[in-house]
This record gives sequence, C-alpha cells and structure tokens, in this order.
Amino acid sequence: MTTDRRDGIGGAPDARAATTEGGHTTTDGRDVTTDGRDGIGGSGRRRRTRRIVAGGTVLAVVLGGAVAAGYAVTATPEENVATATVPTATGTVARGRVAQSIRLAGAYGFDGSYSIVHQGAPGILTAAARPAARVGRGGVLFRVDGRAVRLLYGTIPAYRDLRLGMTDGRDVRQLERNLVALGMDPGRLMTVDDHFTAATAAAVRRLQKAWGVPASGRTGQLPLGSVVFLPGRIRVSAAQVSTGAGVRPGGPVLSATSTRRVVTADLPADRQNAVAKGDRVTVTLPGAVPARGKVLRVGRVATAPKRNEGPSGPATVELVMTVRVPRGAPELDKAPVQVMVATAVRQNVLTVPVAALLARPGGGYQVRLASGAYVQVKPGLFDETTGRVEVTGGVRDGDRVEVPES
Repeated sequence: MTTDRRDGIGGAPDARAATTEGGHTTTDGRDVTTDGRDGIGGSGRRRRTRRIVAGGTVLAVVLGGAVAAGYAVTATPEENVATATVPTATGTVARGRVAQSIRLAGAYGFDGSYSIVHQGAPGILTAAARPAARVGRGGVLFRVDGRAVRLLYGTIPAYRDLRLGMTDGRDVRQLERNLVALGMDPGRLMTVDDHFTAATAAAVRRLQKAWGVPASGRTGQLPLGSVVFLPGRIRVSAAQVSTGAGVRPGGPVLSATSTRRVVTADLPADRQNAVAKGDRVTVTLPGAVPARGKVLRVGRVATAPKRNEGPSGPATVELVMTVRVPRGAPELDKAPVQVMVATAVRQNVLTVPVAALLARPGGGYQVRLASGAYVQVKPGLFDETTGRVEVTGGVRDGDRVEVPES
C-alpha cells in the first residue's frame, strides 16, 4: 500500500479537506487546526476575530530577505485581547513565478554623454543641429564658414588628416569601415586595414561626391575637423555655441547623447552585489503602463551626496537599465520613474496572496483554507509587483484560502 506523503504527512490523495471535530489534520494529510486554538475559532466562518497589529494598518513580514508590506494579522487567544472583526474573502493558491525586487527612484532618458568639439581652423558657426535632433552616420553636425562637419562612427577621436601617404593606424581602419558601410567601395577594391591606399582615397572621393562637395574639393582626403567620430547615432542635447559666434579648435559646439533609451538610478552600494547585468527590471513611466527592461550595467565606483560638513547620505553606485518603451509613450528626457529590479526569481512555485499569511504564536506562518482549516506554511520570496508570496507546506495548487476583504 502506498500513501501520499506531503512534507512527511501521510494521507489518502483523493480525499479533500474534511476535518475531525477539534482535529489536527485534513483527510488528505495536511496539518490543520479548527478548534479555535491560537485564538481563531470555528470552522467555516467567513468572519473571524483577529488582532490587528500596529493599529490595523501595516505588517512588515520578512520573507526570504524581503520586507513585504501586507496585512498585519496575528492569531492570539480571544479571551486575552480586544478583538476586531475582519470581513474576509478568498484567494487562490496558484503555481507561477515570483521575483524578489528592490524598489528605486530613477530617471528616464538617453544613454551616454558626448561633447562635440570643433577641430578645424577658426571660423564662424553658420549652422548646427538643433536640440533633440538625431544625427546618424554621414549626417551634418554643424557648419563652420559654410563647410559641413559630419558624423562618422568609431571610438577613436579624429586627431590628424586622413590622406594618402599617412602612417598606418587604427584610425585608418575606422575610416575604411565607414566607407564600406556607406557603400563607397562598390567594387570591393579596398582592404579594411590600418593602411591608407589609393583604393581608400578613391572611396573618399566617392564619399565627397555623395556629400555634395564640388569637384574641385574632392581631394580623396579628409582634413582634421571635417568629420567627428562617435560610437554611433546621436541625439543632440544642447547647443554650446550660438549660430554666428566664432569657434576655435578644441571649442565645444554641441552636447549630445546616444539615441538608446535608458533608465538610470542610484543603487545603494551595499546592494551592489545583489544586482547583475541582465537582471530583469520593471519601469513605471509617467502616463504609461509599466514597461519591462534589463540591467545594462552596474557602476563600480561608489559616491555619496556631500554637504559642507561631509557626506549627507549613504553611498550609491549608478545603475543603468534598458527599457522597452510602450508604443505611444511620451517623448521624455530625464523624467522621474519608479524602478523594480528583480534580485531573485523562482519559477513554477506555489504562491498565495501575501494577505493570506497568518502569524503563528511562537513563530512561523499559516493560512486558513476556505473550509476553515488552518494549514502551516513556510513563506519564500515575496513579489511586490503581484502581491503574492511563495509558500511551501500543506497547500495545493487550486486551494482556496481566506484573505481580508478589500
């Protein structure tokens, strides 16, 4: 004969929650209490007496290291305390995913920060990309004395003329990659390497023609100051110089960011090791439904707010997250947002509404089934976004449990 043992308690697996009068187990083997011990009496009642801790407002339940703000309910002997009647409803034991999270205040904006400077000869700024404008590969950033300064992609700043006869270097390879990406080597005569060849010069002349440079100016070389190299497409943040003003070599003209949407937040330094690249996040944008995202990077340098007399708050590191922006979300920059960062996840576990948990005198937790039986459970992770908590013990998927009526 085989008995179904759940947590070491045997019983018939096909029997459901009948209880003996004043008994201790259901007929399916689960530990229960129905005789009013621990101060909650009567089976099957939909209104019961509970002592509400801290004036009936908030219970801090420590669940797997997370603090769950729920209903503060403990069971106590009825004859020893003043009681309050709590109307109840029912919730369901369900199998699913729970995530323990950190809640942070963040800012929704764009990744990166670039200062775009003029590197050519002194002149007058005759035009510039406007704030919020997006500029891609080959696009015009600004004009000095009417001559365009354009964007190419790369991580090595321009520091010399790019021309035939120059010494080899990684900046040449960077230029040649751009020439290929822009379709300026249709015959594939150019080798992408560190050497500027005649094929490279020919590709530059085709590029100059495509940019509208007069025939007399198609020299096959790019003088210092004619292009700016940045890692990718940019979004102009602000103009640093007014149109019509003079610009000199090394002078800032524009400030910019990338076009990638990110959320930044200050993560307490003591939680740094709890968050890693790739962790899931949920971001609540102003006027939009919560959006999902992932951790892009976690800062390694801790900083603390300072006042004249010293630090004024705990040290933090910068947390940067990508986010899937919902269609129709407003075009915002540096907007305040709320962030939930998942630091631990459990899949396919039994969960109950956190309000279903009842503290047991002497420690531990229990839930009250819809039948009136009390079943001891062990809480795990608390999911603040769903209001559910992982449990193990004498409950099954689909069981109905009592919760305070909302």
